[in-house]
Amino acid sequence: MSTWANLGLQDSASPLMEQLIFFHDHALLILVMITVLVGYLMFMLFFNSYINRFLLHGQLIEMIWTILPAIILLFIALPSLRLLYLLDEINEPSVTLKSIGHQWYWSYEYSDFNNIEFDSYMIPTNELAIDGFRLLDVDNRVVLPMNSQIRILVTAADVIHSWTIPALGVKVDGTPGRLNQTNFFINRPGLFYGQCSEICGANHSFMPIVIESVPVNYFIKW
Repeated sequence: MSTWANLGLQDSASPLMEQLIFFHDHALLILVMITVLVGYLMFMLFFNSYINRFLLHGQLIEMIWTILPAIILLFIALPSLRLLYLLDEINEPSVTLKSIGHQWYWSYEYSDFNNIEFDSYMIPTNELAIDGFRLLDVDNRVVLPMNSQIRILVTAADVIHSWTIPALGVKVDGTPGRLNQTNFFINRPGLFYGQCSEICGANHSFMPIVIESVPVNYFIKW
């Protein structure tokens, strides 16, 4: 989970989030290179007094500064499109989880696993255990198997919600009357925290999500 001292992204817990972090670093490197180059050119303009009285046009340099940015944009666009299609790919899921957003809680259904249904409320501060996280812990965690392809279906019962887990690279809007889906693959055990990332009411950021990733044999017994 993220803490107050985190300046970067959370450690990834899924292959897709790992690819998202790689793309972030790739794009950031290109931005740093552009910023350094433009900053250097602007800085040098302050310290030279060169004047060309006969310069009327510069077709070559205009071609260069038109074509070069287009090539740089391709280096950003192609990995971005690849990642966009990877995020939408559904690969024969082992478990399907349905998440329904309500104000101010989530309800979950394992429709293809014993028809389990439950609500997940945030634990109030005065009822929180000594090792709990304020505004992040819930009374019923979502238990999911690790090293398995998980499909999640997200909708809402009242207003627009957004089911978001940063460590897994998952953010799906829940819209009333519509069923959105995505998939993820958890590659390590642990607790992963998230929140609703839509703002449609007072204190709406406090709709926490907690995923408990366990080995498959523990999940079957659960």
